Amino acid sequence: MVVRRLLAALVATTLLVPAAAWSRAPIEAYAPYQPATRCAPAAKPGTQVLARWTVGRYGGRLIGISRACGGSRSEHQEGRAFDWAADVRRPADRLRVARLMLALFATDGAGNPDALARRMGIMYLIWNDRIYSAWDGFQPRPYLSSSCRTLARCSPTLRHRDHLHVSLTRGAGQGHTSWYAGRL
Repeated sequence: MVVRRLLAALVATTLLVPAAAWSRAPIEAYAPYQPATRCAPAAKPGTQVLARWTVGRYGGRLIGISRACGGSRSEHQEGRAFDWAADVRRPADRLRVARLMLALFATDGAGNPDALARRMGIMYLIWNDRIYSAWDGFQPRPYLSSSCRTLARCSPTLRHRDHLHVSLTRGAGQGHTSWYAGRL
């Protein structure tokens, strides 16, 4: 925990300075869980901007945003989630994800923890059998897909070992949190 915060402070001082205009706006609270309630699969503008930013800044490729209606509800079906290719078996991909998470979970100059993730309206991330949810302060917790009985019988995709999943709040999907100011 201490190492994570120290690394986050280092990233904040090297990657986030000088402060952008959006960083001077009041910071958002930690996002609550906003489950998908309907199917509207068109990619939302905030989701598109954040997905492009992630690939542009950290490399890799976008796997997709929206999914067809049917089956269980997902933020993908509301156009407010995206999957970014990152294979846990590849050191370069592990480094990309680590760099992204350090930036997202860094404390800003005003002392706000997880500042970038909160400003982006990130609800949760899933990668490598872990979920990082805003309502838990982005602390990693074990993750097992509801489609799997055990990790051993679960595919790399359902375990999020071959991609990073990012889910956004409804406001963030529309680009209505502070990070999106001037980006849409």
